[in-house]
Formats: sequence, structure tokens, C-alpha cells
Amino acid sequence: MSPATFPRLLLVSPTFHGYWSSIADAFARRGCTVRTVRYDAYDTTAEKLRLKTTVELPERLHLPGDVRRAENRRLTERVIARMREFRPDRVVVIKGDGLDARFWEALGDLPRILWLYDDLHRHDYEDDFLAQVGPVVSYARSEAEMLRGRGVDAHFIPNAFDPHRVEPTGARTGEIVFIGSGYENRRRLLAGLAASGLPVHAWGRDFSRHPVDRLRTFSWRRPAVRASRDVPLERAYQIHAEGAAAVAIHGLQNGHAMRTFEIPGMGGVQLVDRDDVDQFYDVGTEVAVWHSPEELEDLARRAIADPAWGNGMREAGRRRTLAEHTFDHRITEADSLWG
Repeated sequence: MSPATFPRLLLVSPTFHGYWSSIADAFARRGCTVRTVRYDAYDTTAEKLRLKTTVELPERLHLPGDVRRAENRRLTERVIARMREFRPDRVVVIKGDGLDARFWEALGDLPRILWLYDDLHRHDYEDDFLAQVGPVVSYARSEAEMLRGRGVDAHFIPNAFDPHRVEPTGARTGEIVFIGSGYENRRRLLAGLAASGLPVHAWGRDFSRHPVDRLRTFSWRRPAVRASRDVPLERAYQIHAEGAAAVAIHGLQNGHAMRTFEIPGMGGVQLVDRDDVDQFYDVGTEVAVWHSPEELEDLARRAIADPAWGNGMREAGRRRTLAEHTFDHRITEADSLWG
């Protein structure tokens, strides 16, 4: 196949932790010529300050005017310009929140897939729109089934792990680690583990006591756990494997977060709060499931006291992930949806 015959694929994605890079690279390995447009890219300090002062702060203070809509107009115009410049053969839109109707109109008859790797209620899409937009991919089996019942061409493709990003370091810290947002249930659980004497370490702006992170989150309060600032996704991958165990706390999410696959993918010991993880992994040998703070504490203590148990889980979980749960596996599924 000559380069001229490779499909020109435009990936329209949020910046969120750089997952767009894993998806774009997997499509490229499938033979596509890929161009990525991050519709919410605020890469420079000036751009981040502008977002904070002209959009986020006015929203938090409930100032008059729809500043978010004005910002979405600006972002949409930027994406349309990039699309017309690239002239793709097909388009994959990840989430697409923040893009107004003009973007979808500009697509015309181009084949497209809308990929939702977050809960449906976090988006503003109506059923009529989803029924017409083309194939819709959901990270949650229950939501894909619900959408199909409403006449949407919906497909379940779970989240994934990217083994091409970084290699495990092989180091071990002996800590119980968590990386992510500081939702109240997560703060409470992690603080409880720390209060029981376990070596808990959390990463993220909601846990960090750095003055910049307190300003970014508009909050001074922090849980009583050892905490560090945000880290790039590559370092997060490694931290999950370096800990005695990594805690996955989903709460009320319908689908499984990326962490479900990243922790075992890197050879980490995953302590996860979802029984339905058994659709991806063998519980007890590849991952461990907890249902209460007490069960989580027991598993965390076992991970520290019984390295042989943890090492068996590390090896089995990584083996299963590399065999079944990488972005290459998911993109193969997505690539079958083009009309």
C-alpha cells in the first residue's frame, strides 16, 4: 500500500492526560495518516491564565454572561480551520464537549465516530443527535446498551492501556498509591487508610499542598495524607507499578476508568472497587476487589506484608493486559465501525 492510499484521519480530542497521543499512535499503526486537533489545548502559561481569568473564575463567581459559550465558539472555529486545512477522509471525535453545532455541520458527509470515554451524563448530547451522528462508542457497556435501545448506533469499547508510552522502572516504594482527582469519597478513603498507619501517598492537584495547586483548585483544604503534585501520565504509569499496591476508586462511574487497565498493564497490584472488573480480569489472581474501607485496608496490608502475593498479581495482570486490553486492541475494534 502506498502512502497516498492511507486514510487521512483527523482525531479531534480533549487534551486530558495526553490520551489522544495513545489513540493517534494506535490508528497510525493501523495504517492511517493521523492529524490530531486538541480542541481544549491551553499549552502556554498565557493561555492557561486567560482561561482561568476569563472563563473559570467568572463561572465560579456566577458573573453575568455566558462566558463558556463564547469560549466554545472560539474553540470550534479553531477546530474547523484545522479540519479544512487537513482535509481528512474520516474523523474520530473524542467526547467533543466544548464544540458547538457548527463543527458537526462542517463535517458534512465525512465518515465519523463519536467516542465517549466518560459517562453520558457528563455530555450535553441529545438522543436525536446521537442517533444521527454516526457510530457512537461508549466506554460503559450499560450505556451502550441503553443507547442502542434508543435507536443509537452505539458500541461498547472499554478503556485501555498503552504499553508504548513508558517501561516500568522496577523500583518498589512500599507505598499504597493513588493518582487522580480528589473527590470526597476518595479523600475519605485515603485519609482513613493513612489514619490506620498505612503509608498512603496521593498525587494530584486536589491533594497537593503547593500554593499553585491550591489556587488552581480554589481550595485550601487537603486530606491528611502524604501528597505530591500532578505528574505526567508516563510517570503515573510507573508510580502505579512502584507502589506496594495502587488503589482504584471509581465511585458512581458507569464504565471502568483508564486506571483499571493501566495499573495491571504496568505490573502494578490493583485494589479496585468494582465487582464487574471480572469482565476484564480474574479477580484474586490478576486484580483484587474491595467493597468497604475495612476490606481495602486488609488488602493494602496484605500487599505490603506479602510481596509474593503481590508479585503473582503483577505478573498475571500485566500478561492479561498486554494480551487483551491495549489501545491497539481497542482501535482494531473501532476501525471495524466505518461504513
